[in-house]
Amino acid sequence: MRVLGETWDYLTTWSHWQGADGIWTLLVQQLLLSVTALAVAVLIGLPIAVWLGHLGRGGFVAINTSNIGRAVPTFALLAILVTADHPGVATFGPYGRAGLATLIALSLFALPPIITNGYVAVDEVAAEVKESARGMGMTGGQRFVRVELPLALPLVVSGVRLALVQVWATATIAALVAGPGLGTLITEGFYRTDYPKGIAAAIVVAVVAFLLELVGAAAERAVDPLHRAARETTTRKGGRTPLNLAG
Repeated sequence: MRVLGETWDYLTTWSHWQGADGIWTLLVQQLLLSVTALAVAVLIGLPIAVWLGHLGRGGFVAINTSNIGRAVPTFALLAILVTADHPGVATFGPYGRAGLATLIALSLFALPPIITNGYVAVDEVAAEVKESARGMGMTGGQRFVRVELPLALPLVVSGVRLALVQVWATATIAALVAGPGLGTLITEGFYRTDYPKGIAAAIVVAVVAFLLELVGAAAERAVDPLHRAARETTTRKGGRTPLNLAG
């Protein structure tokens, strides 16, 4: 209980949130690292996944190739990258020491859920829906943009949400190669037996992960055409409710 009390004191002491080594600065660093790695993974993996899903072939190879990232521990990959001449441990702009190596490792870690969900989402659009679009004279590209992609979008966003939360939590490994982020406080706290410091940083990581999950879930609902249609129907019905003027 004493450690929990000291952890609370650490979190509620404003000076621990300020400065170059404060919680807020390290949180922003880790968020920048996570969002950049996710953006790279989305730009590389998502177009390939959804187009293969549209074609209905090549998904097995793409998914299993990306899943190699699941079999290789991210820290092991990071250790290999930082010992190489390039990218090595050189400082990479705002991403800090070994920034490029960390970005590569995290981007590869984010690929599996993005590619898997992207491919499955488009590939499993109902065959009768695709056939109806074809019967209306739509070209392959039109079917993809106007029919398949809107229906697949919720599952695509779900894969991006999963990747974001995973990358955010894993980005703490940057501290193991003297990189930026909240992992710095976690490693310092436990290495120096300053447990409240390490636990406080871990709590911040968990809370932000929960918030990112909520944001991702909200985005997933927002792009769901069935959810939007139900909401619009409810709104229209509400607007048509007659006023009771009898009194």
